[in-house]
Amino acid sequence: MPTSASPARKLAALGAVLALVVAVIAIGVAIAKSTQSGRDTDPGAAPASSPEAEKDPAQQKMFDDLAKRTSRRADGDPLAVGKKNAPVVLVEYADYQCSFCGRFTRETQPELIKKYVDAGTLRIEFRNFTVFGADSERAARASWAAGRQGRFWQLHDALYAKTRKGAALAEDKLVGLARSSGVDDIDRFRADMKSADAEKALKKDQDEGYQLGVQSTPSFLINGRPVAGAQPLAVFSQAIEEAARTAKHQPAAEGGGK
Repeated sequence: MPTSASPARKLAALGAVLALVVAVIAIGVAIAKSTQSGRDTDPGAAPASSPEAEKDPAQQKMFDDLAKRTSRRADGDPLAVGKKNAPVVLVEYADYQCSFCGRFTRETQPELIKKYVDAGTLRIEFRNFTVFGADSERAARASWAAGRQGRFWQLHDALYAKTRKGAALAEDKLVGLARSSGVDDIDRFRADMKSADAEKALKKDQDEGYQLGVQSTPSFLINGRPVAGAQPLAVFSQAIEEAARTAKHQPAAEGGGK
C-alpha cells in the first residue's frame, strides 16, 4: 500500500516549485527591462546583460534554464536554420510589420549565418510573435504555411525585404509573395494558412513569448540571455561567442542533424 509523502518531502517539493516561480519571474523582469523602449524597439537599446551579470553564477543558471525551456531543437523544424546540436541557439521573437525586425533580417542575420551558422556554432529559431494585429497574424500564418512546403525562409526574407504594413499583407499579396518565393502548391498554401494547425502554431509561439515577458519586437534569447532590438552585429557576435565559450564547459546538446 503506498504511503503519503513525509512532511520533509512535501516541504522540499514546495521549495522547488517556489524556486521555479521566482526564477521565471526574474527572467520575465530581465526581458521586460531589456524591451521597455516600445514594441518596435530602438536598435540603440542596450542588451539586457552586462559584464557583471556574466560573472553571476545564479543568473547564468537562470539563463541556462531559460535556454532549455525555449530552445526547441526539433528535427526538421522549418522555422529554424543551423545544426540541431549547435552549442548556441538564438531564438527570435518577431512581427512581420516590425521595421527593426526587417533591419535585423536584412543586415545582421545574413552575417550571423555566414560566420556562425555555417560554422556549426549557431542555430537560429524563429518565433511568430505578433504584436500589430490581424495583418501581422495573417503574415505569420502565411510564413508557417510556406514552411509546410519547405519555403519558410524564402517567404520570411521576402516579407522583410522592405517594410510591409496593412494592405501590403492582404491574402492576395501574401499568395503572390509565396508564389515568387517558390511555394509550388498555392491551393495547399491557402488552406494551410487558414488552418487550425496554423492558429495552434502561432498561439504556441505567442504564449511562449508572453510567458517570458516579451513586450516588443524584435526580442532575442541567445542561450537564454535576453537581447533587445536590432542591435549592431558586434553585439550579437559578442553574445554568441560568450555563449559558445560557456557552452564548452557544459554537457553537449542532444541530437545532431540540420
